[in-house]
Amino acid sequence: MLAGGGLAVPARVSRAGSGPRGTGDLGIVIERATGSVLVVETTGRTVLGRIEGLGDLSHASAVFSRDERYAYVFGRDGGLTRLDLLEMRIDRRIVQAGNSIGGAISDDGRLVAASNYDPGGVKVFDADTLVEVAAIPAIGAQGRASKTVGLVDVTGRRFVYTLYDAGEIWIADFSRGATPVLTKFPDAGALPYDANVTGDGRHYLAGLFGEDGITYLDLWDDAPKLRRVFQGYNAGRDKLPVYKMPHFEGWGQSGSDLVLPAAGQNEVLLLDLSTLKEKARIAVHGQPVFCVARPDGREVWINFAHPANDTIQILDVPKAKIVHTFQPGPAVLHLEFTPRGHEVWISVRDADRVDIMDVRTRAKVGEIAARKPSGILFTARAHRLGS
Repeated sequence: MLAGGGLAVPARVSRAGSGPRGTGDLGIVIERATGSVLVVETTGRTVLGRIEGLGDLSHASAVFSRDERYAYVFGRDGGLTRLDLLEMRIDRRIVQAGNSIGGAISDDGRLVAASNYDPGGVKVFDADTLVEVAAIPAIGAQGRASKTVGLVDVTGRRFVYTLYDAGEIWIADFSRGATPVLTKFPDAGALPYDANVTGDGRHYLAGLFGEDGITYLDLWDDAPKLRRVFQGYNAGRDKLPVYKMPHFEGWGQSGSDLVLPAAGQNEVLLLDLSTLKEKARIAVHGQPVFCVARPDGREVWINFAHPANDTIQILDVPKAKIVHTFQPGPAVLHLEFTPRGHEVWISVRDADRVDIMDVRTRAKVGEIAARKPSGILFTARAHRLGS
């Protein structure tokens, strides 16, 4: 029985037919334990099929081609797999590194970049063929080889990313061809563990694990300079053990407000992007991992690290207040709103299912079975910078 008195209707499972199909409501669900993904469509809440053979998906992410037909899945084993969502098959697959942490696709859709832990650095590929275009080692100013994190696309055929070990931020500009022009910003802070850019491609922020603060870069400046925000955030307070690193990939933006997960506190941080000043600290249920904004920006839905990972809380951004708390089930790993935000899909890993909820009523309206689901990613991301 659902909240509101309805019955949960499991989504149908079907195979893609031979007739024409649109791509705007398609998406994938990562099945992290089995190296597979489900291809889904959100209009009918239907599973179209399963694609297997993608390797280690224990920390997988994906981006989409401009026409929404192809998904590029980045696996933890260094695999980069191009999926044909209409034919539901692997179109191309390479293993480009020993350990990969994610990637991005250029604004023109022609280049796919992978961010690597082992051997570090960034590799860039032709989006159609997956032929390597460039390999960019991540050697910092002090000669230290580095893992790369927080890789995003911005306008002008550019990628921005952070060097974890070296504490730097780099911009790789491919606007003039296959050899990138690199702009490097040293002294970005100690151990930047993740980063992201706002949807307008302007504000790039990197969370710091080795010091108390967040690094900020305004990409619209003619001569960008690093700044610190939330400097000394933990001053005078004990820093809690971090069981799972917060993910900036899922921060929530609402107008000029940015909701960020805190590292080492059971709080989310509200930053005013117009002033770069702290606006609020809001106590939450546990250590936040993803802070995902509803498409209209009014609410941000938050999930949490173990041992509080059975819970989601909803933050009303204008009120700066938690307005709803509920428990979908054990190990809530990710959530994704439908493109205009009428429903939200929630992966409940240890229950082997994805819950589908009506955002307005907060009632569960469906579910699909999935093998240890984690990331849920819809093709609408194809048309957003930094996603």
